[in-house]
Amino acid sequence: MRTYKEHMSRLSTIEKLEILADAAKYDASCASSGTAKRNSLGGPKGRGGIGSTEGMGICHAYAPDGRCISLLKVLLTNHCVFDCHYCVNRKSSNVRRARFTPQEVADLTLAFYRRNYIEGLFLSSGIVRNSDHTMEQLVEAARILREEHDFRGYIHLKTIPEADPEIIHRAGLYADRVSINVELPTEAGLTRLAPDKKASTIEGAMGGMKLAIAEARDAKKRFRYTPGFAPAGQSTQMIVGADAARDTDIIGKASALYNRFRLRRVYYSAFSPIPDASAVLPLKRPPLMREHRLYQSDWLMRFYGFAPGEVQQAAEADGMLPLDIDPKLAWALRFRENFPVDVNRAPREMLLRVPGLGTKAVKAMLAARRYRTLRLDDVAKLTVSVAKLRPFIVTADWRPTLLTDRADLRGLVAPRQEQLELFAP
Repeated sequence: MRTYKEHMSRLSTIEKLEILADAAKYDASCASSGTAKRNSLGGPKGRGGIGSTEGMGICHAYAPDGRCISLLKVLLTNHCVFDCHYCVNRKSSNVRRARFTPQEVADLTLAFYRRNYIEGLFLSSGIVRNSDHTMEQLVEAARILREEHDFRGYIHLKTIPEADPEIIHRAGLYADRVSINVELPTEAGLTRLAPDKKASTIEGAMGGMKLAIAEARDAKKRFRYTPGFAPAGQSTQMIVGADAARDTDIIGKASALYNRFRLRRVYYSAFSPIPDASAVLPLKRPPLMREHRLYQSDWLMRFYGFAPGEVQQAAEADGMLPLDIDPKLAWALRFRENFPVDVNRAPREMLLRVPGLGTKAVKAMLAARRYRTLRLDDVAKLTVSVAKLRPFIVTADWRPTLLTDRADLRGLVAPRQEQLELFAP
């Protein structure tokens, strides 16, 4: 019988990569944004270095601004001492296990970068031995890249809330972005499905990271060579459909997280059935469209001026967002008294509430109407489908007649087969 160490030593790097890259696919929070070209830690500008956070590459993730970011997305190990029911890597799961050393992660990242496959690293891990030991290993991989190789590409570290705050703080010194997953939207769901985790511990770690980021930014304003600290901020992820949480619960939780911890992003990951699943889990995954609708609701709060309560009003009586129409259209149909909106006179805030008008279209309309009166054809050039807009707008040559009072309006404006347009609710 081979020992664990002997088994690990016999696995090739490619075999480890196959196992640990596949195990990392369940984490959605790997988009990079809000960071610029990086200098060495505390060093002056002008030095050489390896890597860049700028440019285009293989599509592994999208930044909120639409930029394509190529990342090596991998786990340090898929061994875990926790037994979260929804996790394929839980200790009771019967999956192939593997483990990288920090040096192996650094070597892989550099090898992939030099071949122009990636622009950075997304590194997470199961909990091996204990939280402090695992967090030390994650930080060490980033330290090797930054200090020994002067790597300036993007690094996103998934931090472990149960680890010592000092170790988590060191992660922020090397990473462009850090993330701490809240896992589930309700405390009851977390207690039931992740008995080793506590909401208070997770939110305490997020609060500490928020304070450290704010202090670093303040110090940077006063002292030129202050080391950077998680310049792209922190993010989190919630699993959708593993528990009984309604969409209104998830929207409320996301809003609270944004307000309390100044998060850059909340990611939503539809629960996916796993091998040897626990009996407490659903037998099938929720509709992928549900995840999409939650991203759209998130966009409404972040970029369209909707209050959380208003987005929640777009939900059906059971607290779930409709799947056949986007949440902005659902809100507009419920509050028809706000429409139609005159595109030549309405303020930006009201134009953003018109179904089918995105932020770029509204910006273009505001600029254009300073010089001419907008007609329906002008609006049509800025949108994917003017048919969706017509019941909700007034132009110089168009005014809807009783359309907002029609009982069948939903059927008229709902698309037959909607594409996943995350950035244009």
